[in-house]
Amino acid sequence: MNAKEFLDKLDQEKVVAAIAEAERQTSGEIRVYISRRNRADGLAAAQVRFKKLGMHKTRERNAVLIYVAPVAQTFGIVGDEAVHTRCGEKLWQDVRDAMAAELKAGRFTEGVVAAVNLVGAELQRHFPHHADDKNTHSNEIDIE
Repeated sequence: MNAKEFLDKLDQEKVVAAIAEAERQTSGEIRVYISRRNRADGLAAAQVRFKKLGMHKTRERNAVLIYVAPVAQTFGIVGDEAVHTRCGEKLWQDVRDAMAAELKAGRFTEGVVAAVNLVGAELQRHFPHHADDKNTHSNEIDIE
């Protein structure tokens, strides 16, 4: 599948709304990134992009990137060190499984929103919202 086809089927407004809703409940940051390139290793590409986007610079080290490479039919989810320490490997497995099932069925919006919702729930549990929290990263989907 090419990236244009994926993006045409992705309801970006629903994804952005899910990110905004999740972030209202947490001090954490969630970003979604769609690559038009053929990235065979979604996780490795996500780790590189996480750094390039400066997501490791949040105050509590609690940012998460959901990276999708439709051309290679792969994705990766990367969380900063505090997220990984507090949430553990189970979060990544749960998000991966939920997202993979939806994407495989061609339900792209549902797959990305499911990932955002699962990540958001865990961030809320471990990193509650504070009155002085600022949204340091855009909720808009980044497209390469």
